[in-house]
Amino acid sequence: MAKIEPIIGKYVYVEVEGVEYRVYFEENGKGIPLVCQHTAGSDGRQWRHLLNDEEITSFCRVIAVDLPYHGKSIPPESMKWWQQEYKLTRRFFTNFHAEFNHALGLDRPVYIGFSMGGHLAIDLAIEKPEEYRAIIGGEACISSPHSTEPYWDHPRIDNTFRYAAMIGMTAPQSPENYVRETAFEYSQSAPQVFKGDLFYYFEDHNVADTAKLIDTSKVSVYLITGEYDPSPQPEETKVLAKEIKGSKFVELKKMGHFGMSENYPLLRQYLLPILKEIAKG
Repeated sequence: MAKIEPIIGKYVYVEVEGVEYRVYFEENGKGIPLVCQHTAGSDGRQWRHLLNDEEITSFCRVIAVDLPYHGKSIPPESMKWWQQEYKLTRRFFTNFHAEFNHALGLDRPVYIGFSMGGHLAIDLAIEKPEEYRAIIGGEACISSPHSTEPYWDHPRIDNTFRYAAMIGMTAPQSPENYVRETAFEYSQSAPQVFKGDLFYYFEDHNVADTAKLIDTSKVSVYLITGEYDPSPQPEETKVLAKEIKGSKFVELKKMGHFGMSENYPLLRQYLLPILKEIAKG
């Protein structure tokens, strides 16, 4: 008998700001919806370990989405996207996730994201708290002002460089095969997409004046950052946690920037208790 995973892949059409996008997502499990956002320049493959976690999928409907322009979510047919610069904004990112929830009929899901997905967790808690019962922000911080954005769409920067750079953001303890897999996924996206994602990460996310407005009685906030993460470092996430009354912060020991893919067994030790706590209401 062939070994077949229980993950199911589908496409859903999502309209955001008047444009229809053909969006790919994978899912597995039943129960509380858990929407998973990938990091900048990558795609939903990063979440394959969580999607196959039998204990978590026994009480969570795990959904990993490819943001438009990423993975199998190709650019929209209705516009000449090649005639304009791709640039991910906070407005589009937050609106997309709200419309994705509506398209699938999700009832106040849990949201989890790392890196730019971690930043988005905070923006969603600020702008759309009614949409979620809880958010889990991996590598979230108030802002990321040290931009490297221009370097990622340049004729001298190829996918080999990107591959190596992502390895440098992982923890030394992470299994090499998973580190290499994480970097491999990064080497496959269009250069302009990674650069465009970093506009949101470095330029359009700043919650210095708004993080304190989050009401954790309406949406629970969990913040997790890897011990070896260079962007942001755990201390930066702690500063954010102090701004959000009632939030919970956990430092992920022996982990780097890509917890969901570089060392899922270790991430699971932190994530499972959080999800069980959320499930208890």
